[in-house]
Amino acid sequence: MSENGKKQLHLGVFMLNAGQHMGGWRHPETQADRLLDIAFYQDFARLAERGRFDTILVLEQIAIGEHLGKVAAERTIPTLDTVTLLSVMAAVTERIGLTGTLSTTYNDPFHAASRFATLDHLSKGRAGWNMVTSQDPLIAAQFSKDAHMDHALRYERANEFAEVAMKLWDSLEEDAAASAQTSGPYIDPAKVHDIDHHGTYFSIRGSSYIPRPVQGHPVLFQAGSSGSGLKFAAQKAEVVFTAQVDLHEAQAYYAHLKGLVQSYGRRPDQLHILPGLAPIIGSTEQEAKEKEAYFNELVLPQTAVNILAGTLDIDLSSYPLDGPFPYWEIDAEANNSKKSRLQLLKDLGQREGLTVRQMSRHVISAGGHHTFAGTPEQLADLMETWLDQGACDGFNIMPSHYLRGLEEFVDHVVPVLQQRGRYRTEYTGHTLREHLGLKPPVNRWRREQPEQAQIPITHS
Repeated sequence: MSENGKKQLHLGVFMLNAGQHMGGWRHPETQADRLLDIAFYQDFARLAERGRFDTILVLEQIAIGEHLGKVAAERTIPTLDTVTLLSVMAAVTERIGLTGTLSTTYNDPFHAASRFATLDHLSKGRAGWNMVTSQDPLIAAQFSKDAHMDHALRYERANEFAEVAMKLWDSLEEDAAASAQTSGPYIDPAKVHDIDHHGTYFSIRGSSYIPRPVQGHPVLFQAGSSGSGLKFAAQKAEVVFTAQVDLHEAQAYYAHLKGLVQSYGRRPDQLHILPGLAPIIGSTEQEAKEKEAYFNELVLPQTAVNILAGTLDIDLSSYPLDGPFPYWEIDAEANNSKKSRLQLLKDLGQREGLTVRQMSRHVISAGGHHTFAGTPEQLADLMETWLDQGACDGFNIMPSHYLRGLEEFVDHVVPVLQQRGRYRTEYTGHTLREHLGLKPPVNRWRREQPEQAQIPITHS
């Protein structure tokens, strides 16, 4: 709550290639030719910090999905290495959080813990880690695998992966490094602890070679909404990035996940829920709708349908473009990649009675997240409604194209939220945890434990 008694929004900003809209890279305002330019990412970071966002969230995209086939040319190059990009951004910013996606399926916890500890030190406590499990089937082949492990097992591995990373961050006590150069060792061996972890997926001995992160642990983000994903989030996550397009469904999801958090011995305020929101802003609603239509026209209708078919893993070639969307063909539970996203699209298509064309436009606009086209005031109304009616703690903003889409939100929407007392006018903290109102976790090796740690240690 702010001084005016109003609940405050938490806002992240999503970075994916040249923009969230799949046709955004073709827009004349988009700077798609700068995706290998270090200055582009630094300009993005400065702009996001001017908007007083809690954090930037960079997506890890290490494969162009095999389902794209003939339409691969409609996608800009995959995002560069997430932690490298965030380090580049850290160099030109002072307050904004820096969150990177790094898969728990095709990485090792020792390297993940080391990379995010490094980022947290270099940024003076602004690092976040989005702990995803990989979805795209093509990624398995890139890591010498025939296929992903089972969906539920991927989340079991992710839970243990995060547990090992947390142990590594705790393996050096806060004051393990000597402060005096004239006497004693640089590292006090009594304050370095071998984690000696032996679990189902990992068997690791030894300690981190990097001092404990500034925040204790980087802030832990999670982005899965299946049954397994929700359990993982309730146990480990501090921020959840989710896809919700309907207020009532978002309220049900919010209440369910907050209840799960409590079942694992945590307080509901120890986890923030931020649905994705892809806005297109205009000075009038008509102008915004015309901009939205223009973006959609940048992707050929059949290309959009092919992308939809690849997203759903079903063949749409026999269905007319303006005929009913065949939601009945989606079997989310049987899918081993993206159960929650498929269920969301199935429910949306059935509830709204969408055509194939309409659903394809929804997917190319925001990948299944909430889309909006209207004025800054209308968008602020929506955000306040969701916040006040228990549907979210804020949003992860997904601009249509960079840098202009982000600039429009910063220049026109943020001031409205600030005037209404819903969003900070200045940063009051220095770390990402401080922005989010999250306490640092207590080192498990500390002799005198406080009454309640930020994240209790749970074993799956």
